[in-house]
Amino acid sequence: MNAKKPDSKDIPQSLPSLLVRHARRFGNARVALREKEFGIWQSVTWQQYLEHVRDFSLGLISLGLKPGETLGIIGGNRPEWIYAELAAQSAGGVPIGIFQDSILTEVAYIIDHSEATMIVAEDQEQVDKILDLREKLPRVKKIIYADPKGLWDYEDEALIDYYEVERIGREIHQKEPDLFEKNVRAIKPDDLAVICYTSGTTGNPKGSLLTYKNIISMVASLNEVDPKQPDDQFVSFIPLPWIVEQTMSVFSALYSGYTVNFPEESETSLADLYEIAPSLVVAGPSMWEGLSRQVMVKHLDASFFKKLIYDLCLPIGYRWADFKFDKEKPPFLWKIVYWLAYTVMFWALRDRLGFARVRAAMTGGAALGPDVFRFFHALGINLKQIYGQTEVAGYSTIHHDGDINFDSVGIPVPAANISIFEPDKEGVGEVISSGPGLFQGYLKNDEATQETIIDGWLHSGDAGYFTPDGHLVIIDRVKDLMHLKGGARFSPMFIENKLKFCPYIVEAVVLGHEQEHVTTMICIDFRHAGKWAEDHRISYTTYSDLAAKPEVYDLIEREVVRVNTTLPEKARIEKFLLLYKELDPDDEELTRTKKIRRGFINEKYKKEISGLYSDAEELPIETVIRYQDGKTATLRTNLIIRTMKPEDAYKDLLRPKGFLKKLTGGI
Repeated sequence: MNAKKPDSKDIPQSLPSLLVRHARRFGNARVALREKEFGIWQSVTWQQYLEHVRDFSLGLISLGLKPGETLGIIGGNRPEWIYAELAAQSAGGVPIGIFQDSILTEVAYIIDHSEATMIVAEDQEQVDKILDLREKLPRVKKIIYADPKGLWDYEDEALIDYYEVERIGREIHQKEPDLFEKNVRAIKPDDLAVICYTSGTTGNPKGSLLTYKNIISMVASLNEVDPKQPDDQFVSFIPLPWIVEQTMSVFSALYSGYTVNFPEESETSLADLYEIAPSLVVAGPSMWEGLSRQVMVKHLDASFFKKLIYDLCLPIGYRWADFKFDKEKPPFLWKIVYWLAYTVMFWALRDRLGFARVRAAMTGGAALGPDVFRFFHALGINLKQIYGQTEVAGYSTIHHDGDINFDSVGIPVPAANISIFEPDKEGVGEVISSGPGLFQGYLKNDEATQETIIDGWLHSGDAGYFTPDGHLVIIDRVKDLMHLKGGARFSPMFIENKLKFCPYIVEAVVLGHEQEHVTTMICIDFRHAGKWAEDHRISYTTYSDLAAKPEVYDLIEREVVRVNTTLPEKARIEKFLLLYKELDPDDEELTRTKKIRRGFINEKYKKEISGLYSDAEELPIETVIRYQDGKTATLRTNLIIRTMKPEDAYKDLLRPKGFLKKLTGGI
């Protein structure tokens, strides 16, 4: 269904004015937000949405929030988060988001750097973080909490209940009923709308300054090629400080008027996804990788009959997906075969995952491995890759329906001008972009702004190229591309994504820059690998104990062999080890958006990396492990370094099953 392109004169020029428009249009007749509390879905109409924002905005003004001041928001995905964001904007302020799992140093840096004067903290955990940092945050005047549980005995005068602020705002509205809309009308398109902090892969996150014009122009352009309607349902579970979620739960939802649903807890998000059965799904690669691992592990645990159905149907789905990717019309017989496979297995599996009514599923924030991408298309899920950056106010490319290339990130949206800077003879260079979404620079960092915006072009730091049919292919970060001593170039991210398609691998770090060969450090999926060990009667105690088991090494070696067969000979993995712990954002090894911080890892795991490029078969390790409660412990273990055998040694392992090969034409 094609959405009618609205006249630019009719589009409100700020996010709060979009909210006012939808409240007038839909009133209490249509649900804008829905949240699950105590097992029951609670609905918020567009009129109620507006009233919450209005009251909280006027309450913030009464507490002393002045135009241009920043409001920090920390907590989980909840309606109160969005109310606070739009309320701050309506008051002329600027909201900033902080990841709820941020440690104290990260929280302190963002609040201090943004000069936030008030903080909306969801619960006691987040309030405690701010109170612990009070001496370092002298600008903070008020801490507004949404969940009073555990806070009844707190006597700090800076604390105030979220709904008390709304009550104050309601009283002001009764006295001055035109004040809120007067404030909204005063907002200009070039006013600062939000400060979105980058993921911080190379150091402290940078605050990207985005105006209403930046945001609305990009959302409108995205909607031209990927229309969204008021009848659409969306589930919000990616952290709201991330630009990917901001684009869907706030910017696009306000532009198109669809319903945003909030799960009860992050742990229940997949179950809540099943209950809502949304038409729109956007998630980072880690969720899609996790879902594919979950399906594969359940298949391994299934009965003989279910395993047989899965093994028969999945190759059929892959072949059907390849017809789509190759833009070939499937033969009539294949239409019948796929319809049978869909009826027998794919429909039920989609329903179980919560994707029964999905019209468009998207992945963004980092590249998704082609194996995972192909897997979901085999199930009949219309998964699209999106590409963008905080600095361009969201998404600048997307796959179009009927034109999906799993190696690419899609085609630029109309408002995005994308080019390749200084391409080599193969057309590969740095991806640069310009257009109305281009941000205003980094907060308090003119040097980084000048390095990033050159002659009106945003230098992304990503290496890529355009295909003949206009698709943008992202290879890796320019600084992360690696060269072997022999001169062969390879993308570590590409290999890592292939490894993560394995149900027992949750993360991998591929190495080899200026070395003779490629190696990797692998983190096992403790839940799935542990289940496999239990099924095979292998006893273990901790993560590090399980990762050291020879049987687990054998299990992972088979997956490395599978990946090696799909790689160029010079890029194949020759050695690997299993790390004694998962990589963790709290240990600064990953960003809050789950991107690898390679520089930090290369330094922290210097001994392990040296071992991979030595003749050692075992490596004694002594390290300090930090637990979630802040306690530490010293871990002493011997890391096994596994060297891959010659390819001929794996022929029996890789031989395909004959009847499946015949059925699917060799795939």
